[in-house]
Amino acid sequence: MAALASTHPNLLQFTPKLSPSKQQLKPKRIATKFSVQAISASPQTSFTDQYVLQLADSLEDSLPSSSSFLLQNLRDNSSETILSTQWPSRKDESFRFTDTSFIKSSDIKPISHPPKTPTFSDISRDTKFKSFYFADGFLLDSSFDSSNLPDGVYVGSLSKLPSDGILERVSGLLGDLEWGDLFWSINGLGAPDLMVVYVPEGCKVEQPIYLKYIAVEGGDKGSKTMPLSNPRVFVLVEKGGEVGIVEEFAGKEDSECHWTNSVLEVVIGGGGKVRHSYVQNQSLNAAHIKWTSVRQESTSTYELVEVSTGGKLSRHNVHVQQLGSNTVTELTTFHMCVGDQTQDLHSRIVLDHPRGYCQQLHKCIVAHSSGQVVFDGNVKVNRYAQQTDAGQLTRSLLLEPRATVNVKPNLQIIADDVKCSHGAAISDLEDSQLFYFQARGIDLETARKALVFSFGAEVIDRLPHTFLQEQVKNNVKELLGSTMSKDS
Repeated sequence: MAALASTHPNLLQFTPKLSPSKQQLKPKRIATKFSVQAISASPQTSFTDQYVLQLADSLEDSLPSSSSFLLQNLRDNSSETILSTQWPSRKDESFRFTDTSFIKSSDIKPISHPPKTPTFSDISRDTKFKSFYFADGFLLDSSFDSSNLPDGVYVGSLSKLPSDGILERVSGLLGDLEWGDLFWSINGLGAPDLMVVYVPEGCKVEQPIYLKYIAVEGGDKGSKTMPLSNPRVFVLVEKGGEVGIVEEFAGKEDSECHWTNSVLEVVIGGGGKVRHSYVQNQSLNAAHIKWTSVRQESTSTYELVEVSTGGKLSRHNVHVQQLGSNTVTELTTFHMCVGDQTQDLHSRIVLDHPRGYCQQLHKCIVAHSSGQVVFDGNVKVNRYAQQTDAGQLTRSLLLEPRATVNVKPNLQIIADDVKCSHGAAISDLEDSQLFYFQARGIDLETARKALVFSFGAEVIDRLPHTFLQEQVKNNVKELLGSTMSKDS
């Protein structure tokens, strides 16, 4: 299917598509360690990407010597998948507009241990809530304080789960995603630990759980060295439970080169609710790839608000599956490029049951001639998802002549009693808007800055916490101010 690609304003296109669903296939479990030499000599060699194989081998060498059986099962499943997976190229449909050679050409070094003396004074701030830290993908036990959490709520390492019952629940749900790609499997193989957030039945956690991912180790600008971290979080909200999850990704130095390859899995029981805020502001020389997998049971709600401004290459894969009726899914995202960056959002929402509700708003600003935004949003309404209400809208603002967006809003509708819509709009600022400001004595530069900022503020204002809104607004203003001042 042709995507909507644009480097000029005022273009609108819709791309409906019908396709059959795929049968779910689960990989076999194995318990063997990689050996590049052994596999190279096997008949499977022709189906194995040697670069991926060497990366997997270095990941295994970096792992702790012991782990829980559950984490080992995850690694075994991921290792077998990697054996038959190629590194993605522009020939692959899902990476047609996303060039990952920036990562492949680097000297990737999986991080094998957490920082010895982590200090966060230069990047930490008062969040109003207790924060839980990841440093280079490793959970920091010293940052964990569960004293303010309700009874029965657990936040911490998989290895310290207080209940065999919770362990059994997590065991039956972890890593079960048909649509995961190579980067999902790399995380499954390379995650040094698993953070578990557990909310028992009927429990409502008033304060959000704030997860701060910090890249401490990094290669110098211009260096080929790229440290790799693989943080992984599993959130399980039982029937009627509610929780807010805030994820913030940051780095120590804006010029450092590193690769964060993160996975968040969310399972929401019947009538449960998860409010998910995701802020990505890593180095403009970094690679940031993230997977978010969500499974929702009937009458549950999942709300995502995302603001992504960092990374030379940033890609977010979102997969949501509605597993029951009267389920609500809302995705609101804002991406911004102020340099030679690629910001990529690939989302897939699958509705299989009646009266599902799904709304997605994607907005982006490309303020650099070498900047690029990619949006591939797929909403699949299957045969039994009657009376579904689904909508998609993507709006892009291009501020430079060679700025690029490639967008593909995509509805696949098999049910016949639905209310669905989607659309895309791409443009620069309108002259009539600028004239409105100038007619009231406001100079052109101030008018442009106000209009550009307000374009993204629609999404930022949906972040559920005031302190987070202010932090993100200040960051966006700073980035836009430096970019637009250069242009003027």
